[in-house]
Amino acid sequence: MALQLKGVIPPVPTIFDAQERFDPQGMGRLIDRLLASEVDGFLFLGSAGEFATLPRERREAIAEFCVGRVAGKKPVIVGAASCATREVIELSQHAGRIGADAVMVVNPYYAKLSEERLYRHYRQIAENSPLPVLLYNFPLLTGQDLSVELVGRLAADCPNVVGIKDTVDCMSHIRRLVFEVKGVRPDFMVFSGFDEYMLDTLMIGGDGVIPATSNFAPEITCGIYRAFREQDFGAAQRLLTRLAILSRMYAIDVPFTGVIKEAIRLCGLDIPTTALAPASAPDDATRGKLLDILVQAGVLGE
Repeated sequence: MALQLKGVIPPVPTIFDAQERFDPQGMGRLIDRLLASEVDGFLFLGSAGEFATLPRERREAIAEFCVGRVAGKKPVIVGAASCATREVIELSQHAGRIGADAVMVVNPYYAKLSEERLYRHYRQIAENSPLPVLLYNFPLLTGQDLSVELVGRLAADCPNVVGIKDTVDCMSHIRRLVFEVKGVRPDFMVFSGFDEYMLDTLMIGGDGVIPATSNFAPEITCGIYRAFREQDFGAAQRLLTRLAILSRMYAIDVPFTGVIKEAIRLCGLDIPTTALAPASAPDDATRGKLLDILVQAGVLGE
């Protein structure tokens, strides 16, 4: 299926009110602000979207709202992950019915699987999804890496597997994907998951980044992408330094979902910062650390 994504695609957090109910007003304001920015698309119901703490019916309702709000103005990827192959297929089929452009699927994250079972899991999804499928590799959370060999096999055997978000703290893994998978299949898309690997990924031939910081400071990652396209590497380096400062925020609370929402609020968008239990909104100490980081990165004034 012809789908070509490039650039900056924010993994959008899901907005909830104080009672942990979906907040369509807050979610709509966030989507509208991102639509007005330079971001190149959207990922809903990924890690930042708290898919893992939502039952299926709520995921489907949230996906339908988000796709409808974007209304075709930019490409939309919907997270369709589950530990059960059948449920991934059904979520993918739902995403197709509501008008999404692609689905993203992290590998099952409870029981480890043999490489052959991982292959069969993704192949079955690809053969039954009406939408292009992007793989999502996040071994820090799933406990299992998607090897370059596995990704290459899937890319060769499954035309509907069109790319990967590679959230790894190892640039050599991304480099191997670019040269050994994308090098064989040029339409296969490689996105870095960690913000600060964005420019390195682009420089070696990757396609972009899926960075949570673009939810509240899209001018930084979008500015890097623009500078890369224009070969203004001085500007890219200055912005990359700011992005490296911002990336410290991921370590001040675990999980980081509440921190992202608080950063969005501090940057001027009126949204609740509720995160679904067992996560929570940041406490005062964490909020103070976040504020310091935002000031140091030049996102907020003193």
